[in-house]
Amino acid sequence: MSDPSRARYPVFRVDRFIVPESAAEAFMRRVQRIQSLIDPLPGCRQNLVLTQARDAGTLRVLTVVEWETTAAMDAARAYVQQQYAQEGFDPPAFMRQLGVEADLGLYQPA
Repeated sequence: MSDPSRARYPVFRVDRFIVPESAAEAFMRRVQRIQSLIDPLPGCRQNLVLTQARDAGTLRVLTVVEWETTAAMDAARAYVQQQYAQEGFDPPAFMRQLGVEADLGLYQPA
């Protein structure tokens, strides 16, 4: 975030995934696990998981998390990374193993 005055505005984490049908069940279990970690955290305004009908053997998944502030999002990121370390979970390796394509990004209100 280049403008410090924007730090008090909400920030949205929007991640898009293309998941092979054969990996959909395992992927969605992990998404639900992450959602359960994030939902109760301070500053989490909404945490949506959306799916689109399978197309050509794939499932499209969109996750949208609205954070009250960048600071709340940063604190949540640190907490989730700590949980991953305790579980021995490596998100990039998991997605590579399943053949999941990801487009991850942060967005702010225009």
